[in-house]
Parts: sequence; C-alpha cells; structure tokens
Amino acid sequence: MLPAAVNRLAGALSLLAIAALSAMPALAADTQCTVLADADTGRVLLQEGICDERVPPASTFKIPIALMGYDAGILQDAQNPTLPFKEGYADWIKSWRADTGPTVWMRDSVVWYSQQVTLSLGMARFAGYAAAFGYGNADVSGDAGKDNGLTRAWLSSSLRISPLEQVDFLTGLVKGELPVSAHAHEMTKAILPVANLPGGWTVRGKTGAAFASQANGKPDRNRPIGWYVGWAQKDGRTIVFARMKKHARRQELTPGFGARDAMLADLPAMLDGL
Repeated sequence: MLPAAVNRLAGALSLLAIAALSAMPALAADTQCTVLADADTGRVLLQEGICDERVPPASTFKIPIALMGYDAGILQDAQNPTLPFKEGYADWIKSWRADTGPTVWMRDSVVWYSQQVTLSLGMARFAGYAAAFGYGNADVSGDAGKDNGLTRAWLSSSLRISPLEQVDFLTGLVKGELPVSAHAHEMTKAILPVANLPGGWTVRGKTGAAFASQANGKPDRNRPIGWYVGWAQKDGRTIVFARMKKHARRQELTPGFGARDAMLADLPAMLDGL
C-alpha cells in the first residue's frame, strides 16, 4: 500500500505544480518597432511592430532642441557657443563635466547643454516650437505639479511621440520644411553623428534612452526604452527611419546604444530590400 500512496501523492503534487505554473503570468517580452520611409514621397516602405504608441523621446529630442536653438540664435555654428560645465549640472556621465559645444553636445548626448538651450528659449518659445513642429503630443509641461517642463519635459515626463511621428518629423527636417530657418535645418543636420554602412549608405542619427511609465505615471526604471532615429542616404536617395525598443527588464547596455547598434546592423539588408 505504501508505494501506491507515494505514487498518488507524487501525482497530486505534479498536478498542483502544473496548476501553479499555469496560473503564473507569462514573463513579459521585449517589443520593438521599426519604420522606414522614403523622404521624397513620405511613403512608408517598411513597418514592423506597434509603431503608433507614444513614448518619451528622451535624447532624440535633442534634434528639435537644436532646430529651436539655431533658429532663435542661441546656437551659432557647429562649435559655438561652447559653454562651461558648472557644479549642479547633470553629470551622471563623466564626459559631461567639460566645456561643451553643439557637436559634442549631440555626440555625447549632454543633458545639461540641452537644458541651457531650453532655459534660454523660455517656456513660451519652447512650447511654441514644439507645437509648430507637430512633435508628438507637444506637451512640454513636465512632471505634474513640478513646473519643470523647460528642463525635464522630454526626459520620461510629459512629452511623448510615436515612431511614426518621429519619421514624419525627420522627413520635414530632411526636406527643409519645418517652420525654422534654412540655417537651423542645415546646422542641425550637420551636427548629428554619422555612421557609414556597407553598400555606400551614409547614416545620420540620434540615440535616446527613456523609461516606460508605472500606473502612477512615474518612470519604471525596470522597463527601459531605447530609440535610434535618423536617415540613410545614397545616390541622391534618402530613407528616414525610427527604431524603438521597449525592454521588459533592466539592461546592462544603455538601451539607446543597443537600439543604435542593432539598427545599424539591420539597415544594410533592409535598405537593399527596398
């Protein structure tokens, strides 16, 4: 009788274990969107994943900040103004504790330089540009009740944009059709980091790293978001792109760098297939 009882007990425990596993929620999976569009026609050539969801733009918003700064005369050329680092500025990356001009600002994604530009603009002009660009929800109010939109709106806060909207905005930049000066268009394009791909394509793009929101609206640092947006050019053709990846857990590599590296690896085959 004892062996039979043991077998019955083992069977019951197995059923309980299976039931418990079935009741557990599935582990969340990473999700990703990729969009490519022809800059001349605006036609979407490739779309994979959910691409109409708005998330914080993070450092990809340096592109519109550059347009604003050059148009308003706050930024001058590729190197000026060079501003000194001051104690109290954002410095969670060591290289930010240095004199910084526009090209270095964009290359190293220096948050405090962005904030000096937006503070110089003031809220009225800042909000006006965001609305004129049609940039996502154009909400630059910042965190609720904190009056920090000038310095925080794009950093996992009120401002949101989808990958499809990023592509529309960048198409306007590439074609020189945004409501800013020709100088602002040209200088903004000139200071973006460049990558050269196999097959002769030249890419200009910007990374960004943000966080998904918790139920209370605060950033969830366990669910990072990586961006890489820009355009690829070859033989007179321009393809605008956006890659946005939502991670289900913390990442060792900055998610913006991960999005950039993966997109640059994927782009040659994607572009050849168009």
